[in-house]
Amino acid sequence: MSTTETGIETIDKTLQKTNEWLKEIEAEMEWNDRHFAFQSLRAVLHALRDRLPVKEAVDLGDQLPILIRGLYYENWNLSIVPVKDRKLEDFLAHIPAYFPPDSLLDPERVVRTVFQVLRNRVSEGEIRHVIANFPRALRDLWG
Repeated sequence: MSTTETGIETIDKTLQKTNEWLKEIEAEMEWNDRHFAFQSLRAVLHALRDRLPVKEAVDLGDQLPILIRGLYYENWNLSIVPVKDRKLEDFLAHIPAYFPPDSLLDPERVVRTVFQVLRNRVSEGEIRHVIANFPRALRDLWG
């Protein structure tokens, strides 16, 4: 049995899908670092989730693979959402907190990359709803 074959089909599928998402982030960012890809996905999903109305955040979560869905809901505090960042700089400032302080990364590139992965892997209708509910000043991040 390989490390990805648990014998439980649901778990095996979500591990496979999660790895596909992470590989896509790594390739786009030109990294050879699965941990940075994971942290990118985590940082952007949390920043996105916290800026959406609760119902829309849940609707998006319903379309994520199980493992990524758990990551998405990690530490979600409903009493502080949606966060009212209205400037690009404020939104992007949340991303570096998920990385070591000496990391040389472009938060906007990270966000755009993860958003592109979401566009590739979540239904077009759901992405349209997310963008419509996203702060107007931040919609350009979706490409």
